[in-house]
Amino acid sequence: MEMDGAEILLAYLTKFFPILLFIFVTLAFGIVTLLISYFVQPRYPEPEKLTTYECGSEPFSDARMPFPVRYYIFAMLFVIFDIEVIFLYPWAVVFKQIGVVGLIEMMIFIGLFVVAYVYAWRKGALEWD
Repeated sequence: MEMDGAEILLAYLTKFFPILLFIFVTLAFGIVTLLISYFVQPRYPEPEKLTTYECGSEPFSDARMPFPVRYYIFAMLFVIFDIEVIFLYPWAVVFKQIGVVGLIEMMIFIGLFVVAYVYAWRKGALEWD
């Protein structure tokens, strides 16, 4: 039995309706929350409220002071290695189905991971002064 375009569309809408409803509800909740907070908030601009706030202390310099490049390198390495480790979980879940080929591929992946880690370590990117 062949289905025409309307039946196919109805089947897809029935299948994905919960996801579309979830997206709509989350967007509506965010928009309604922002609108309510905009209209309900008190507006009393005072000079004290308009000053810069730094953890309860008076600001002593420009907020746009440069950070060391080492901080950004350390953060990027953390994100990269963290994402690589996440790939181990799906592999562990399907380990029995993928067999020896999957084991060899994962060993190559882990080997490259270790090489990259040792390279970053030798270059001093993991040192924190």
